[in-house]
Amino acid sequence: MASASAVVIFSMSTCCMCHAVKRLFCGMGVNPTVYEIDEDPRGKELETALMRLLGGGSAVPVVFIGGRLVGKMDSVMGSHINGTLIKKQERGELVCNFLNICKGKRSTTL
Repeated sequence: MASASAVVIFSMSTCCMCHAVKRLFCGMGVNPTVYEIDEDPRGKELETALMRLLGGGSAVPVVFIGGRLVGKMDSVMGSHINGTLIKKQERGELVCNFLNICKGKRSTTL
């Protein structure tokens, strides 16, 4: 799931922090793939897996770029503030485009 798109956000539809992360990426001109785990039939499984991956605590929002875990809200905002988030997003797009080409899918961004 997390490697299917350049930017993937695991979210809950009623979470204000999740909304802020989604708005951040949309404001950067990024169209992330968003999984609203409270609306997904596998939501509890996803939430448990994310909590394990993150070492406990809240499972959302969680951001992956290019299949790599960026982290929760604090990591995403820290990367945004220090200017590395856009670089991670650009690298993620390149990785996803490369993988799509390897799978025989065409990409218009390379």
